[in-house]
Amino acid sequence: MLERRTDLALEARELRAGASDLPGVSSEEGRAEAFPLTTVRVTSQAGARALGKPQGTYHTLDLTGLGRREQKAFPRAVKALAGLLSPLIAGERSDCVLVVGLGNRAMTPDAVGPKAADRTLVTRHLVTMAPSQFGSFRPVAVLAAGVLGTTGVESGEIVKAVADQIRPKAIVAVDALAARRLERLCTTVQVSDTGISPGSGVGNHRFSLDRESMGVPVIAVGVPTVVDGATLAADLLEEAGRDGFDPAALAKGSGATLMVSPRDIDQRVEDMAKVIGYGVSLALQPELSLEDLEMLVE
Repeated sequence: MLERRTDLALEARELRAGASDLPGVSSEEGRAEAFPLTTVRVTSQAGARALGKPQGTYHTLDLTGLGRREQKAFPRAVKALAGLLSPLIAGERSDCVLVVGLGNRAMTPDAVGPKAADRTLVTRHLVTMAPSQFGSFRPVAVLAAGVLGTTGVESGEIVKAVADQIRPKAIVAVDALAARRLERLCTTVQVSDTGISPGSGVGNHRFSLDRESMGVPVIAVGVPTVVDGATLAADLLEEAGRDGFDPAALAKGSGATLMVSPRDIDQRVEDMAKVIGYGVSLALQPELSLEDLEMLVE
């Protein structure tokens, strides 16, 4: 049988029959700045095996209203994301945080990480060189690590080398993910305290960024930008009530290498990258306003 592919803990839980009874897995619904919020907690090894996700907390913020351009959707989205990130980022105000934008800037569905890095306020050099003027800022360094195919170096190896040099107290890693449902593409943000595998959205699982490999907490911020072709085909056939189709054949056919993204992916990625960049900045510099960030970042 075809295993529907998703990087979202919310969807992984939905795919499991009797998910409400999974040992070591709990879920709760809520709202953040009027946006729907689902929190899945994996608290045991049995739960981790059942979902195929590491133990930890996974927040999924539904920002569908942002795409509809609802009133004040952007500032609300930024504040909602900042509110989820703030409790996960440990340390004192003087502790450095490294923000990493993972992905390939030249491929739009994979560019959300680098574009979010562009929209993140960088302050480490200012705090170091002019502490009298910028000493109240938290030191933040930003890295767009590139991908193995263009650098010849694993993203995780680059991040590890930089982290060993500047010694941040936490790392925030932003990357593109794969979802199961089309309606979740570029409309949801997953925030977790479990780290991330660069390239997981397109099936490349290699050097993971997590506490074990980096030596510090790694907070992952992911946006689903693609749906696996075989997963999409299987769901569409199932919804249509098509009898007699072979899910296993979908996984072996040409659709197994196909990734599907929305036709307006360019604008959607830009929108989500700005929300993430501003949300991360607001979580790290809570004394600033959105107007301040626009003046300093844009």
